Amino acid sequence: MSEVPLTIQDAATALRDGSLTAVTLTEAVLARVDERNDELGAYVTVCHDSARAAAAQADADLAAGIDRGPLQGIPLGIKDIIATADAPTTANSRVLADDWGAGVDAPVTARLRGAGAVLVGKTTTMEFAFGLPDPDKGFLVPRNPWDLERTPGGSSSGTGVAVAAGLALGGLGTDTGGSVRFPASMNGHTGLKVTFGRVPKSGVVPLGFTLDSVGPMARSAWDCAAMLQVMAGHDPSDRFAADVEVPDYLAALDGSVEGLRIGVPMPYFFDADGLDDEVRAGALDAVDALRAAGATIVETEVPGAREAKEANALVLVGEAFAYHRQNLVTRWEDYGRHTRMALGRGALLGAADHVQANRFRTWFRRQVAAVLADVDVLLVPGWPTPALRADDMSPERMVSSPSFTGQWNLTGLPGLTLPSGFSSEGLPLSIQLVGPAFSEDLLCRVGDAYQRATDWHLRVPPSAARPVAGSVAVGR
Repeated sequence: MSEVPLTIQDAATALRDGSLTAVTLTEAVLARVDERNDELGAYVTVCHDSARAAAAQADADLAAGIDRGPLQGIPLGIKDIIATADAPTTANSRVLADDWGAGVDAPVTARLRGAGAVLVGKTTTMEFAFGLPDPDKGFLVPRNPWDLERTPGGSSSGTGVAVAAGLALGGLGTDTGGSVRFPASMNGHTGLKVTFGRVPKSGVVPLGFTLDSVGPMARSAWDCAAMLQVMAGHDPSDRFAADVEVPDYLAALDGSVEGLRIGVPMPYFFDADGLDDEVRAGALDAVDALRAAGATIVETEVPGAREAKEANALVLVGEAFAYHRQNLVTRWEDYGRHTRMALGRGALLGAADHVQANRFRTWFRRQVAAVLADVDVLLVPGWPTPALRADDMSPERMVSSPSFTGQWNLTGLPGLTLPSGFSSEGLPLSIQLVGPAFSEDLLCRVGDAYQRATDWHLRVPPSAARPVAGSVAVGR
């Protein structure tokens, strides 16, 4: 039985050297989805027919000498708040209108199709990308493939599960307070929160108007760079989309960190109450690995990091409440119990709260800019703990726990989360790289160099290593 490559990079090579076809790859992924999705809850909708048609077209194009780039023939998942022409968008909710986005691709979806990607289906999310799952609403609950009793993170949980378990080679998530990077940390793959405005978000159900971004999720930094190459760029349908030149992301991946200055902010990010000792140790091991590879390590501090987490949460809740306010009044019971309570907190905020949070945002951006003037990137833990038990997750715990992600949504800066080892219980650990606006090429360069020296991102859950009966194996 032949073996399907685990990464987009290796699959793209195999598709071009003739050792693999897009149809074979897609059938293997669809077989895994059909066998495992009820257990893992990665997809809310699977597009068998259109995926098979896209795979056949990718093979035909390659045979005719038409090469659309490394995503051609690659099976991807799309978070179910992003419009796709061939599947409904539900936001995993009973509230969103049945015809929302019907028959239309969001710009980011259209760009992936244009690059020849095979869109497997719509991946599960927390309802409206917020709160926690409510099984009573009838949607599959996503589960962590490393331990089904653990959280897979949110809100882009389905895409994270799909990548980790071999139900896709990559996919789209959205990030408002950490929703690309949280699942990457919990499921042991790579996730890129892009600069605000780097990728158009029209055709995406909003959560926080001034915080949301659409980002790639895949096994490696190389894979994320390949996806971003297609996704990035201005689109006039999104008034927040930045009209900034898109660099050659893959060309930046030279394998070297020689001469780069990597800042390690010890206060808060490495000493916060609630930071797991093994997460901290894994992050410091990554610092040592990058130092050994030629980077200069600089201990630094990010003033206001703790408060920035709270300010981001306040802005997020206020903006989310503004979007949902009328439906919360008329359709309260239609929302899942966790989502309606989380959204309802916005009713407790006043205009002064929102103004103060945004005044702090302006101050904090200046502090971070000053820090990044002295270093090239920052390195912090990706998430404070390994995956918690799902029954230990609660809105109260999320509010009271430290966070290392929301700060960068508040500033609009990019962050790349990478696996950095495993806990004593066999759960993924993670680090996060943060850089100046539109420095995704630099973040991917550092992440790629780190992943050339380690194989944490290539480790797969035991269930993902098992071949599906009668199909090509997906895994290492």
